[in-house]
Amino acid sequence: MAHTLITTPFNAESTAMEVVTGVDLTGKRAIVTGGSSGLGVETARALASAGAEVTLAVRNTAAGEKAKADIATTTGSDRVHVAPLDLADQGSVKDFVAAWRGPLHILVNNAGVMATPLTRTAEGWETQFATNHLGHFALAVGLHDALVAAQGARIVAVSSVGHIGGNVDFDDLMFQHREYDEWVAYGQSKTANILFAVEATRRWAGDGILANALNPGRIPSTGLMRHVPQVEASTDSNGVSWKNEEQGAATSVLLGASPLVDGVGGRYFEDCNEAGPHEPGIRRGVAAYAIDPGNAARLWQVSLDLIGA
Repeated sequence: MAHTLITTPFNAESTAMEVVTGVDLTGKRAIVTGGSSGLGVETARALASAGAEVTLAVRNTAAGEKAKADIATTTGSDRVHVAPLDLADQGSVKDFVAAWRGPLHILVNNAGVMATPLTRTAEGWETQFATNHLGHFALAVGLHDALVAAQGARIVAVSSVGHIGGNVDFDDLMFQHREYDEWVAYGQSKTANILFAVEATRRWAGDGILANALNPGRIPSTGLMRHVPQVEASTDSNGVSWKNEEQGAATSVLLGASPLVDGVGGRYFEDCNEAGPHEPGIRRGVAAYAIDPGNAARLWQVSLDLIGA
């Protein structure tokens, strides 16, 4: 069933700071995973500039402290915190959740890995799926009560146009039987991010929690590109928006903070507007399987079983 796509005055060139101009987040609390660099630090900076109290949930707390100081210098905010979080380690996720106190208004699931060689977590899970999806899934489920307490919370799932490269293979999630392909694995994990937003909204909208997913565009300067050969990274891709980090963070900030998307959930955005259906040959839009309610419900249950919640 088609719906009217959400549009905003912002576009591919808009920056995170532009999106948050005039928005007052005083009294709101946010978590940004991977908040010490790249899109994460720019997302956190914009939220802090609008008055939010922001926690940078990071693997490297020294880098987090550096980012915190940088944000304080540019925004004047003294309400930025750093907390350790390794999304590939379920114990680390549990520790982070256990330490959280009080309501949570904005959860930005921003951290991720891309096109990594085959590695596995302690559980034997394929690392991209474990980090990009299961870590964030466990984080959101663990923080559910804090999100409820906000009485109107938003979850932002940073996905990718790469989701068009891979549906979720429920028969072999962890590449135990099929040959490992780093881009197929990345695509699967990014599809999972979108499906999470669809099902989280279905399950939790009644609790005042809405989730949306997004494609930030291609940002060559971020650490995410570290496993991608430069030649490959610089090849023009049909339909992809090339951006700097401030532009790349804009859609995350829109979904986390803007009144323009009040009441919106379970959708996929790119360039600060809701994306239409993906068309073959163009690296834009959302694949039908990534917003399929049946896939979303199935993935949720499988994920719960995996993390043992």
